[in-house]
Amino acid sequence: MAQMKSDTLKTYAELLKEKGLLLEAELFGQEDKKARILTYDSREVKEDTIFICKGAAFKEEYLQSAVEKGAVLYVSEKKYSLTKDVPYLIVKDVRKAMPVLADFFYHSAWEDMTVIGIGGTKGKSTSAYYMKAVVDDYMEHLGKKESAVISSIDIYDGVSRVESHITTPEAVELQRHFRNAADSGIEFVEMEVSSQALKYNRVDNLIFDVGIFLNISEDHISPIEHPDFADYFASKMKMFAQTKHAVVNLDADFSDRILEEAKAAGDMVTFSTKCEEADYYGYNIRKDGHETKFSVKAKDFDEEFILTMPGLFNVENALAVIAAAEILGIPRQFAHSGLQRARSSGRMELYASKDKKIIAIVDYAHNKLSFEKLFSSTKEEYPDYGIVSIFGCPGKKAYIRRRDLGTIAGKYAEKVYLAAEDPGYEPAEDISKDIAQYVEAQHCPYAIIEDRGEAIRTAIREAKDKTVLLVTGKGNETRQKYGCEYIDCPSDVEYVKKYLEEYDSGK
Repeated sequence: MAQMKSDTLKTYAELLKEKGLLLEAELFGQEDKKARILTYDSREVKEDTIFICKGAAFKEEYLQSAVEKGAVLYVSEKKYSLTKDVPYLIVKDVRKAMPVLADFFYHSAWEDMTVIGIGGTKGKSTSAYYMKAVVDDYMEHLGKKESAVISSIDIYDGVSRVESHITTPEAVELQRHFRNAADSGIEFVEMEVSSQALKYNRVDNLIFDVGIFLNISEDHISPIEHPDFADYFASKMKMFAQTKHAVVNLDADFSDRILEEAKAAGDMVTFSTKCEEADYYGYNIRKDGHETKFSVKAKDFDEEFILTMPGLFNVENALAVIAAAEILGIPRQFAHSGLQRARSSGRMELYASKDKKIIAIVDYAHNKLSFEKLFSSTKEEYPDYGIVSIFGCPGKKAYIRRRDLGTIAGKYAEKVYLAAEDPGYEPAEDISKDIAQYVEAQHCPYAIIEDRGEAIRTAIREAKDKTVLLVTGKGNETRQKYGCEYIDCPSDVEYVKKYLEEYDSGK
């Protein structure tokens, strides 16, 4: 864990007061006490820790545990009765206080790097890894370190590489990753920026050197996320006010409104595969064997690029990255080389049986936009193959996905297998039954098999000649969320490989 040089408790009190967030402070004569660790996780607490009390699930026992382990100050929206006097700072809004504290504690490490933020409903992680491939080719050419990445797939910050459970980390972890990266000599960071991160202040006190906005559609509508689309849209748009150079997709729904909001950025360029007037216009898009080829016309060039990652729809993500690379002054040769080799773990990973009768595509697609793009592109790229779908939806969130994904899968697929996908506190079978009504409305047969491995195995065993299996939602993730616990499990990629080998061996 990154630790910064310590500041006194009085310094933190003055900081929150200056920001208009402090309601009450009591330091019990320990004003000059210094803090070495900042966290809201009682399991991370050691001597001289500032402990933040946050979240709907917070319990007073967490604070008591933190104090016993050595917390010297707690920050909270309410005062707690503890067994001993512990300095405290009572704040108006703990979520707004967190980024202020974290940015100060880690000494604004992001200022020492080039930060590329990527927003939108679909394509954030693919774009992040396209961008990383381009930047890393450039860094390798200069003899410098690979870039850091903060994505919904994984996080690399120069110190650790870990699987993600959340698209954009809370402010404390986010600023810690920035500090790790800066101290490791890393110069670039690519990061996904979620609507939740923007709504709940995780990226406050942060400026994006380049902010890419890909698209938007109705998603994350639930009591614990966004109450309606208006709130979701407004949250997404907050990114522009924190952006020096915006890159905006003219083909996105509500593009007029997005362009208006993007005026809050320092400046803006656009990209499109439909509008020739865009600053970066992608055209002549075609599949050539296992490659996707396309041309890009811009003010200073008109050149062909190649993608080897499947999916014609990924040209939009590539256009955004080409535009960002130009803004950052990265020589175009690295956009060519990076995009040609770019891969995103768990994204459009393609596997086939030896007889080529079954093709399996593993992808993280999990919302209306990504499903529509994936299914329509698959139908276009594999016209002689039938489609079979294996997916689920998470518990207690984004309820509208159940209707959207069930309807889209039912429209395109010959059969749908509904499986667990991070059900959390909701029974997986109930989620699957909810989705099933929309599949059934499209007159598509379905089966409910909670265990993802068994669902994939059954789909392969029951597949007809020339079938594309679309295994979506979990990608390369190796955990399932049941209740509040993450249970280890094989990834969809591992399941697909295993059961295709079983199919090939005739077992």
